Amino acid sequence: MTDAAKITPTDLDHAEKLIGLTFTPSERKLMLAAVSEQRNNYAAARAIPIVNAVPPAYVFDPRLSGMTFETKKRRSRFGRVSTPKVPLNLDELAFLPVTQLAKLIQSRRVTSLQLTRMYLNRLKRYDPMLHCVVTLTEELALKQARKADREIAAGNYRGLLHGIPYGVKDLLATRGIRTTWGAEPYRDQVFDYNATVIDRLAEAGAVLIAKLTVGALAWDDVGLDGVMTRNPWNVEEGSSGSSAGSASAAAAGLVGFAIGTETHGSIVSPCTRCRVTGLRPTFGRVSRFGAMALSWTMDKIGPIARSVEDCAIVFDAIYGPDDKDFTVTDYSFNYDATSDVKRLRVGYVASAFDVPRDNQVNDETSLAVLRSLGIDLIPIELPGLPVNRLEHILMAEAAAAFDDLTRSNVDDQLARQVVDAWPNVFRASQLIPAVEYVQANRIRTLAMRAMRDLMDAIDVYVAPSFHNSNLMLTNLTGHPAVVVPNGVDAKGGSSSLTFTGRLYGEAATLSVAKAYQDATRFHLRQPEI
Repeated sequence: MTDAAKITPTDLDHAEKLIGLTFTPSERKLMLAAVSEQRNNYAAARAIPIVNAVPPAYVFDPRLSGMTFETKKRRSRFGRVSTPKVPLNLDELAFLPVTQLAKLIQSRRVTSLQLTRMYLNRLKRYDPMLHCVVTLTEELALKQARKADREIAAGNYRGLLHGIPYGVKDLLATRGIRTTWGAEPYRDQVFDYNATVIDRLAEAGAVLIAKLTVGALAWDDVGLDGVMTRNPWNVEEGSSGSSAGSASAAAAGLVGFAIGTETHGSIVSPCTRCRVTGLRPTFGRVSRFGAMALSWTMDKIGPIARSVEDCAIVFDAIYGPDDKDFTVTDYSFNYDATSDVKRLRVGYVASAFDVPRDNQVNDETSLAVLRSLGIDLIPIELPGLPVNRLEHILMAEAAAAFDDLTRSNVDDQLARQVVDAWPNVFRASQLIPAVEYVQANRIRTLAMRAMRDLMDAIDVYVAPSFHNSNLMLTNLTGHPAVVVPNGVDAKGGSSSLTFTGRLYGEAATLSVAKAYQDATRFHLRQPEI
């Protein structure tokens, strides 16, 4: 080590200011050798190449000691729907939910190939306006659609997703098709394997028609080359992110359904903006094998669609262990569309509905709708821990996931170089002390305990989607959530509700959200484009 690279007491003095500590001159002198050795150890470790797919040697588990969950699996029961008429112009089918599209395909009134071509044409027509597509997977889609039609004609109907065209957020690996992660350094990245979710949907007979846009490395709605994905309801604004293309395409009727991911709002936020429905499953419900890692203890994969039941159908196909992602548990889902939601204990975050805001009327009306369904709403309050101050858990893990990008200065290639974008945050997060990361995770345990106590008294609770700490709290604790549109706010913007359930309680959460959605029908509205 050169003299210029040696650590001095003055260096330690400066470092203390960054972490909020003060040492004496004698303490600094004692620390010098240890700190220098630590830096040597860091250098040795950095010499070992680590790709994004390699997880750390620890696993986050949302379960606390003594918790038990249902393991007996029953076949999910979805609602009965009528078979729609086949219009002369198949574009009129574009906004139908999966449940009705499935009826048409199963009855062979419409073929998967017809639906696939219709959606491909719509993607080509509207993407120049919405910028929601990274790669059209047209060749694969036509091959899968023809296969689905042959199987169905032969009497081999796989289920409600058989022959349904869908799109996937471009964070998930697709064999032989580029997976860009929305970022310039990975523009031409191609994997030789599929993400587990892609394989699960192929097994269900679904048809992959597009890799959809993602905010660069899963932040916001600005992806490759600084291009913003647009909201079909207002093309002057972004679709929000980072599941930007998934929400935009679902809202515009360009896919039957889409797959998104969430770490801290990346399903809830674009679903709200684009007025579609999303399910963020319990942490560890859906395998993340083949998905870009941002935060190993917070990343989750879930469906974005035009109805709650569509989300239930997709989730039923993709959840469960795969022997590749060791965070995934093997608990039952057991969704039943005929279940009586009046038997569930449903809470509402009372103080959240009292706060003056643009969408207050929508939210109050939503509570009235839930009560009209015979649901006896129970007032609750969320734990008072300062969870919004624990964001450095996410930032530290993200900086580690892309440490090589920062150290190589390849992060300079990303289009967005602003305060609120990953290149800047990765750099700043290099200075997060390991001690602070561990301490934040200990506070996270306190939050998990507080949520366990809260959920012991209820099955599901409802809150405005962006109330105070709710979004960060439930992403940290791993609880499932369903986001549904609930109108337009006083300024013409989109508003939504989030239903949050108990750990592995997706079935009950979806049931309550479906009951609300069926009573309000906001999800049936279509953007003017």
